[in-house]
Amino acid sequence: MPQQESRVKKSLLNARVNLIFYFLTLILSFFSRKIFLDTLGADFVGLTGTLQNLLGFLNLAELGIGSAIGYVLYKPLFEHDEEKINEIISVFGYLYRWIGFIILGAGIVLACFLPLIFPNTEFEMGIIFFAYFSFLASSLIGYFANYKQTLLGADQKNYVVTAYFQTATIIKTLIQMASAYYTGSYYLWVAIELTFGIIYSFILNWKINQVYPWLRSEVRQGKQLFKKYPEVMVKTKQLFVHKIGVFAQWQTVPFLIYSFSNLQMVDFYGNYTIITDKISLLVNNLTESTTAGVGSLIAEGNKRNILKNYWELFYVRLYIAAVVVFSIFVFIEPFISLWLGTQYILPKSILIILCINIFINQTNGTTGQFIFGYGMFNDTWVPIAQFVTCILLSCLLGFYYGLLGVLVGNTLSLLIYIYMWKPYFLFRWGFRLNVLQYVYNLGKGITLLFVPILLVIFIPDFIHDGASYIDCINALIKIVIYSVISFLSMISFSKYMRSFVLRIIKSILK
Repeated sequence: MPQQESRVKKSLLNARVNLIFYFLTLILSFFSRKIFLDTLGADFVGLTGTLQNLLGFLNLAELGIGSAIGYVLYKPLFEHDEEKINEIISVFGYLYRWIGFIILGAGIVLACFLPLIFPNTEFEMGIIFFAYFSFLASSLIGYFANYKQTLLGADQKNYVVTAYFQTATIIKTLIQMASAYYTGSYYLWVAIELTFGIIYSFILNWKINQVYPWLRSEVRQGKQLFKKYPEVMVKTKQLFVHKIGVFAQWQTVPFLIYSFSNLQMVDFYGNYTIITDKISLLVNNLTESTTAGVGSLIAEGNKRNILKNYWELFYVRLYIAAVVVFSIFVFIEPFISLWLGTQYILPKSILIILCINIFINQTNGTTGQFIFGYGMFNDTWVPIAQFVTCILLSCLLGFYYGLLGVLVGNTLSLLIYIYMWKPYFLFRWGFRLNVLQYVYNLGKGITLLFVPILLVIFIPDFIHDGASYIDCINALIKIVIYSVISFLSMISFSKYMRSFVLRIIKSILK
């Protein structure tokens, strides 16, 4: 029981820290972007964004090793096996060092093509190369010096990483804003970026040594210990296929949207996704804080407790997803009207598909966490099949229905492989239970959440004015009403929702 209470406490702490820094960085980003655009110019902001995207492709060389190590650490962390943890982190450091050298080599080769990538630019090549190698160096610090932070994540102490990293980011951004405003120097802006990457590394490693004074990982030992942990490479190869599949689909869908619709429609859709992506990020910051706790729970091996926690998190995620989707459905159109104008409103059919897509991704989160906790990554055919299905359906439907068809094709691929296969996979080979239990609880949960939608959606507007800001107020009132009614519905008819709420209240009171 104390172990269970510790997991709840750490999950709440992770969620609270994530939430605080989410809003701080969100607010700061609006001000900083405005100052950077006004003082350094849109071209420089675009240049730095492009360079960071190029380096983002190189980081695919990470292969998913960090995630594989996180999974391998769950059991020794639960058993407090310090010797084994030291060995695993040593192996991780050895592998990450090699990846760092690969990224460094690839980065140097890519640098040779920078004059071809930026042939007609107002910037001299000196600042382009300086910015590129500064960003590359910042990225490499993670592979050569910061690899131990994976231990904090696996130990449900990711709030330490978040607090130090986001604090450093906020201070860095404030200094960059001041330097841009008073000097307008490109070189100084980039130098500050690199300097804070180095400072953060020193502070993070100092903190890790404080939290784990017994940690004595040796990269040199990692080479000898590598063969002792073959599961690391097995899981890494499996995770890499999943990672590439998700990345390929994520990169291809925007291209298909552009191919089967006009530029105006792409721009209008982008306005919607700016809002929905920020909301999804907020929800993920709250819900993903339980991932390491799930891994620790599975390492404990108490099947009854595992199932109880699964259903609690399942109903909570279902409720959160329903509130998010309802909020987007009733609020986004009046907000777009107020923000940009009524001419930027998309057809209702596209909004519905967008909401279904978000609901699928959000409600599948719990199943994904437990699949990760069990280390069940061997269904490597799924990301490939999902990507191929997405491309075929999106092209076919996009040809006839444009943007709507592309979105429907993407959503159908998620529905088949994420919403149908993943639960079956978990229940069949993880829980060793009949998947009909999942179907029953999913149907029950959706019913409990859908009935309140029918009650609230048809409530007449409380304020009749016609102005966009009044429509936003009416939408917010409906969101509050729905959130309350659906919450009461869930705790009244779901014992798992009740037990979760009571556990959270007890943890907060303590």
